[in-house]
Amino acid sequence: MIVEIAKAKLNLALHVRARRSDGYHELETLFAFVADGDIVTVAPADADSFALAGPFAAVLGGEGDNLVTRAARGFREAFGGGAHAITLDKRLPVASGIGGGSADAAATLRALGRLHGVSLDALFPLADALGSDVPACLYGVTAIGRGRGEQLEPVPGLPGVPVLLVNPGVAVSTAEVFRRWDGVDRGPLPADPAAGRNDLEPPARAIAPVIGDVLDALAAQPGAGLVRMSGSGATCFALFDSDASRDAAADALSARGWWMLASNLS
Repeated sequence: MIVEIAKAKLNLALHVRARRSDGYHELETLFAFVADGDIVTVAPADADSFALAGPFAAVLGGEGDNLVTRAARGFREAFGGGAHAITLDKRLPVASGIGGGSADAAATLRALGRLHGVSLDALFPLADALGSDVPACLYGVTAIGRGRGEQLEPVPGLPGVPVLLVNPGVAVSTAEVFRRWDGVDRGPLPADPAAGRNDLEPPARAIAPVIGDVLDALAAQPGAGLVRMSGSGATCFALFDSDASRDAAADALSARGWWMLASNLS
């Protein structure tokens, strides 16, 4: 049996550069990952099975077709390996801008690769076919993403930095957020993510104004540094100067009823 953490993905900065003729958008983003996330368990079996557990299992609406089962099918078509029993412990909110489904698919590919001796580089084409964020989640390292996010350049990260993720409990459609992007290219990704931005924040806030409340609340916490929305939202995050500051912020915001994850960058 193989167990893989589907680490939550953060966009420390996300610059949308242009709409593309293929329906995607040209991006420049700085991916980072936290130490915690969903849990994917894979084991050889006589017949394929997929089971859901965890606090957000019900949101996925059953055990049918999803990115995890598509990843498993793609792996078998490409590399064989027989049948597998897969369990997804769904701990991250769905449609929340932190790569939940993409991270789950990537963790499934990593687990299958470990079982059958297939390298991450060999899995990249499968990851790329499953979605724009899946390649970054496959490697799970700090990287600049270009193209639609699949062109990856690993860069030094900030391992161990305390981070608090907060989601106000609203699901935001990625497609709708991109549709509302104003089409203005505001320039390339800077070397310092704090000098960057998330170009999807204004349209996401128009759809879900509570995102602004989350950002304001995080920015007001002692010890908070970089505060930003991740991806297309609605999850926001703050990097902190210490675990104690992060934990104090989580305590201060606990009465809001928002989902929170106190973790560290990996």
